[in-house]
Amino acid sequence: MDTLLVHLTEAVTSGKIDRDTPYPPEMAGKDGASELTVKALETGIDPKSILENGLLPGMSRIGDSFARGEAFIPDMLIAARAMAAAMKHLQPYFAAGEVSMKGVLILGTVEGDLHDIGKNLVKMIVEGNGWQVVDLGTDAGPEKFVTAVNDNPGSVVGMSALLTTTMLNMKSVVDALRENDEKTKIFIGGAPVSQSFCDEIGADGYFPDPHSFARYLESRQKGNQCDD
Repeated sequence: MDTLLVHLTEAVTSGKIDRDTPYPPEMAGKDGASELTVKALETGIDPKSILENGLLPGMSRIGDSFARGEAFIPDMLIAARAMAAAMKHLQPYFAAGEVSMKGVLILGTVEGDLHDIGKNLVKMIVEGNGWQVVDLGTDAGPEKFVTAVNDNPGSVVGMSALLTTTMLNMKSVVDALRENDEKTKIFIGGAPVSQSFCDEIGADGYFPDPHSFARYLESRQKGNQCDD
């Protein structure tokens, strides 16, 4: 593998956004994900290879560390920011069709809930995996989700909630989406929700963390449907 891509993976895993970022201390003054992506493009490395062999392995590493309890939400957030900085340089290639988008995810925090850290983390990771994300923001009611799905045929829906009171509003979104188009795939996440709650409200799947959701979407995109 190209040395630049190895360094890019390390930068993302460590949360080294650019040369001016002081974190982590041992990488002070070194190129971050932003500069390394530019250099990779300038040396002729294919944008798809940069994404799949540089950026995604970095996010996968931090995701695995999180699953083992060796990394925490702040570590995931800063890694996602490093990846987002790199993705800014790759977006023109996506927009030009040189790298095709894998699908569309409608994403929002449900009505009554103003928390967005988890949602934003999912957005950054899924976008980094090559998906277009339509972000409905926070306090998103059923009408917003239905309109977004109708505007993006074939899209899948992701909902989050942080409070036990607001997670109940997920059911009204599921009901509205099922009435609009029963084939729409709907997934939920957030601290208070669970697989049993997912089953109760009729959603298609529950994921405890952004990386497991991103991996599911990847397998779904490849036609490998997995059980939720």
